[in-house]
Amino acid sequence: MLYTAMYMAATRTQIYLTQKQRAELDALSERSGRTLAQLIREAVDVYLTNGDGVEPALEATFGAMPGLQLPAREEWERDG
Repeated sequence: MLYTAMYMAATRTQIYLTQKQRAELDALSERSGRTLAQLIREAVDVYLTNGDGVEPALEATFGAMPGLQLPAREEWERDG
């Protein structure tokens, strides 16, 4: 038999998940055909790529209220 192995430099890491998290990941794994480890690595990559700044949140919500009506600038109250 011929076996193909993919080598990936990795560090084994243990994490604790809630029962709900594990059940949802198992369901996603079944639907997507990806392993639990792949899903967790992808989630970590997204987390690390997005960083903890406000830019990702702003980008994700830009234009979320297209029907918002604002008063004209002349109608703003001004102090002083």
